[in-house]
Amino acid sequence: MNKLNLSVAIGNYDRCRPLIDGTVKIDGVEPAIMTLSPEEIFFRAFRGREFDICELSLSSSTLQAAQGNFPYVGIPIFLSRAFRHTSMYCRTDRIEKPEDLRGRKIGLPEYQLTANVWARSILQEDYGVAPSDVTWVRGGISHAGRPEKIKIKLPDNVKLEDAPAGETISSLLAKGEIDGYMAPRAPDVPPGTQNIGWLFRDPVSAAKDYYRRTQIFPIMHILGVRRELADKHPWLPGAIYKAFEESKLKAIEHLSETSATKITLPFAEERLKEARELMGEDYWSYGIQANRHVLEHFFRHHHEQGLSPRLVTPEDLFHPGTFESYSL
Repeated sequence: MNKLNLSVAIGNYDRCRPLIDGTVKIDGVEPAIMTLSPEEIFFRAFRGREFDICELSLSSSTLQAAQGNFPYVGIPIFLSRAFRHTSMYCRTDRIEKPEDLRGRKIGLPEYQLTANVWARSILQEDYGVAPSDVTWVRGGISHAGRPEKIKIKLPDNVKLEDAPAGETISSLLAKGEIDGYMAPRAPDVPPGTQNIGWLFRDPVSAAKDYYRRTQIFPIMHILGVRRELADKHPWLPGAIYKAFEESKLKAIEHLSETSATKITLPFAEERLKEARELMGEDYWSYGIQANRHVLEHFFRHHHEQGLSPRLVTPEDLFHPGTFESYSL
């Protein structure tokens, strides 16, 4: 069988590196791998459908699946996961706790970003701050005028306004014209800017408590393959899943060999031990079975926040050939 020549767009993560350097192969595929930023991949994928296999925003994928126009089919490879307590910043001179955000203004780069769906779910479930309790101000983090990648229609009780012309949400936060900030990246403010800090002063402790209560490690990005390719080659989604799972296992095996630190960060060995003690050996799990409760939690909040017009299920988003895998 001739191999398929397919484009692959993913982030340059350790869990992908065995695929990027060719140590791990995708059965039946000759890949042209591009390592790009998530923002570029998502823009090009959702606007132009440019890639055959690519990393995708969970929120944008959910929205398009609910609308019935998702050009990809999902593969339950979760290339990005993060506890989003670190994605919320505030004016520390006026906000002491999450409940203080009621009636305030919060800046964000896009309302439908996956990180923001998760952050709003935390504010609502754990602190009683609903999306309708604040005014949302949309703008770029470092450059003014960032649009939503996908057109959205929010409930009437959700107040969303654009940042003033020429302003970013970072500049508005620095000047005190908004009270909070919610984004997957830190605000772009000059070093030493006063009165700006994390909403959760100890976000690691808050995230560990969240996990103990919910058993949820939030999913940010999934993998997708163009729908027409999956329809034409029904073996392809399973082959992709197998390769990315093998790549992740090799990355964790490499990280676990601690004779020399693999990342340029102290205390990496201690953090790995902490993660396994809290979350188990397979702390970064792929697949539907281990993550159905995480996905269903996200889908429910996505729908309740007014983003998806109907409640999506894992079966709506992911290829049926990836729900189970063989074992020896």
